[in-house]
Amino acid sequence: MNCTIREALKSDMPKVLELIHELAIFEKEPDAVEVTVEELEQKGFGENPNFHCFVAEVNDVVEGIALVYTRFSTWKGVVLHLEDLIVRQSMRGHGLGTKLLDEVIRYGNALGVKRICWEVLDWNTPAIDFYESKGADVKRDWDVVHLDEQGIANYISRL
Repeated sequence: MNCTIREALKSDMPKVLELIHELAIFEKEPDAVEVTVEELEQKGFGENPNFHCFVAEVNDVVEGIALVYTRFSTWKGVVLHLEDLIVRQSMRGHGLGTKLLDEVIRYGNALGVKRICWEVLDWNTPAIDFYESKGADVKRDWDVVHLDEQGIANYISRL
């Protein structure tokens, strides 16, 4: 299979959003996606983009993505966060995930980051096995904490 990994273009954002929706369905949250193509285009491109995205193309069709952004660790300094690595379900097992992860690692290395981090659902055994096979340390003793939009509003109302 001929797969090309490249930086995403603004024109790829409809396919990127399609894959984000596919992931949401896989993660049993089909109605959770709020981001739009327009927001991806606006926030991912221009003078100060909020994220960087790679796409995996097979026969000129986007079949996978890896979306990353930098953040700052008080312990390490600049780190790269892998928000999502998504491969279309019908294309899993063909090496696209490995190629995308390889590109993310190369990108982080070129940036000189001190760490590359991401989350994985504890029930997603295939993903955990994949990441561990690549040498990643899955931190099972850490809990992810979120404060969603309603939680933010509730918090603010109590200030």
